[in-house]
Amino acid sequence: MTDKTEAQAAENTDTQATAPGVPTEVVELETPLQRGKTLVKEITVRKPMSGGMRGVSLVDIMNLDVAALTKVLPRITTPALTEAELKTMDIVDLVQLGTALNGFLTPKKFKEIEA
Repeated sequence: MTDKTEAQAAENTDTQATAPGVPTEVVELETPLQRGKTLVKEITVRKPMSGGMRGVSLVDIMNLDVAALTKVLPRITTPALTEAELKTMDIVDLVQLGTALNGFLTPKKFKEIEA
């Protein structure tokens, strides 16, 4: 029964991350994470709502502050990363995840100027 519960939880998480209209970005990890027998090679980052940013400063997120990222990323990643995984993650991968998150904080009108 544990396998079924875990599979249902994974399915629910995937549904939340890919809900229609919710922007996501897939980040391919340079150093995959080992979770039991599973090797996680990519993480999907979902655009957070305001509540997902609670307890952190937006300036800290935009500055890629590690403490702020370790609070927010578990709330918006699929598979959901743990704080422990984020604290031991390859720094290149953490920067990639933080950059994906920052991309959601830039207004569309400024993205059009960059293009």
